[in-house]
Amino acid sequence: MAEGGRLPAESLSPIAERVDEILALYHYELTPTIEAINDVVPGYGGLFDSGTSINVLRSALDNVLQEGPSPRPFEHLQDATDPEIVVYVDGSSRGNPGPAGAGAVVQIDDTAVMKLGRPVGSHTDNNLAEYAALQLGLNAVHSQCSPSTVEVRIDSMTVINDTWRGQECIPAYEPYSDAISDLLSRFPAHHWTHLADSDPNPADAYATVGADIAALGPGG
Repeated sequence: MAEGGRLPAESLSPIAERVDEILALYHYELTPTIEAINDVVPGYGGLFDSGTSINVLRSALDNVLQEGPSPRPFEHLQDATDPEIVVYVDGSSRGNPGPAGAGAVVQIDDTAVMKLGRPVGSHTDNNLAEYAALQLGLNAVHSQCSPSTVEVRIDSMTVINDTWRGQECIPAYEPYSDAISDLLSRFPAHHWTHLADSDPNPADAYATVGADIAALGPGG
């Protein structure tokens, strides 16, 4: 996988797969991706409008894909060497397993500079979605800037125990765990903060939209 390129996904419907391709072009920024798709859907419909037929949506997605990569939205971060970058991550799975999404919000000085989301799989459990969310956030930070320290804020003890406490990883999660370990090794320092259920997590909303995308289809 090329740095900053498309991240691996579990099984997705053809429609969700296309949306994920477009998200990669837009560096997984959900808002401009959805706006680009909605702009080419005729009438008042859009990506999540129940009145948008599969054929219309397929045509719109193909049009956006044919336009090619978007301008890089994070150029102002290339020289960022802030003492600490905070990455909120969260995964969402409806039915656990079910349609699953990953979300990540990157903050510098308490300001959100990246708001990311993507579908993970159409029949995926919550733990895998949490791994995918962490990979999403760390990959974005590494591809865009060179911080001295990264703090990950996450509510998944499964990911914390594997990634930072060295407990044995479930085999199904190993590809994500290995990718995360590689990304973390590229930062001078990193640590985690466990979020309680009552703690706000801005990544939750983006994981939810990612799950909405994973639920799209069938069709393609």
